[in-house]
Amino acid sequence: MILMSPPCQPFTRIGVQGDVTDPRTNSFLYILDILPRLQKLPKYIILENVKGFEVSSTRDLLIKTIENCGFQYQEFLLSPTSLGIPNSRLRYFLTAKLQSEPLPFQAPGQVLMEFPQIESEHPQKYAVDAENKIEGKKIEPNVCFDSSRQCSGKEAILFKLETAEEIDRKHQQDSDLSVQMLKDFLEDDADMNQYFLPPKPLLRYALLLDIVKPTCRRSMCFTKGYGRYIEGTGSVLQTTEDVQVEDIYKSLTSLSQEEKITKLLMLKLRYFTPKEIANLLGFPPEFGMWGTHRPHLSFIKDSKIH
Repeated sequence: MILMSPPCQPFTRIGVQGDVTDPRTNSFLYILDILPRLQKLPKYIILENVKGFEVSSTRDLLIKTIENCGFQYQEFLLSPTSLGIPNSRLRYFLTAKLQSEPLPFQAPGQVLMEFPQIESEHPQKYAVDAENKIEGKKIEPNVCFDSSRQCSGKEAILFKLETAEEIDRKHQQDSDLSVQMLKDFLEDDADMNQYFLPPKPLLRYALLLDIVKPTCRRSMCFTKGYGRYIEGTGSVLQTTEDVQVEDIYKSLTSLSQEEKITKLLMLKLRYFTPKEIANLLGFPPEFGMWGTHRPHLSFIKDSKIH
């Protein structure tokens, strides 16, 4: 069996997408070059990478190589939410088996967006066309909804800059009863004082925070900069139950900076602890590689196939 997680930088959607021209792809291309020349082929191949790999030239070369070697394969785009875990971390997976018969869940030329039901006669129902490389129409940023209100099923209030697409996605996630609530992944007995957001960054990034409650069924992908940077590194948790986010944000425009800070601190926003993030990443309960310091989570960058 070969387990592979090639460097993802050549394929990330926010990068330059160097693909086969990026030197970091060379090691993977070398594997593809020698695979057909092996005296004994592996029985299984499992590969993981970021979303974006599925529309790359490197992926096309991979598929051509394993097809020529006689592998049957299936591609997936899966997130922890597929397993009922309330965290968005969409990744590309490929499973390949050296056999002549198709896999029982195989949908040729398509990328499955869910774990297939083996008894299903139509796996294509959960698939997207792997050859369709046309990006969907981008929705312009707009003033939009407080997603935390969606956790309780109440009407949302306008206060943050998001896209309509993001709002709809968050609403669907919080309404998906197949996904557990965040409260099932939180620590009960830890000292949380060190994890609360300080006043200065709280004020500076107030409109950019992805705020979730324990009753939400979603959280953003956590990056290795979580705890050091705020924007785009992961969600923060609102720990007060008697304060509504929308009530706080509605009043901010007419307040001084000191008053804004006072209002925002009422939400008691905190980072997720390293243990909580490990829980959301699927690590076993006995896993531990953290101390008692603030959550600069360098182990996240190494959480590939596990």
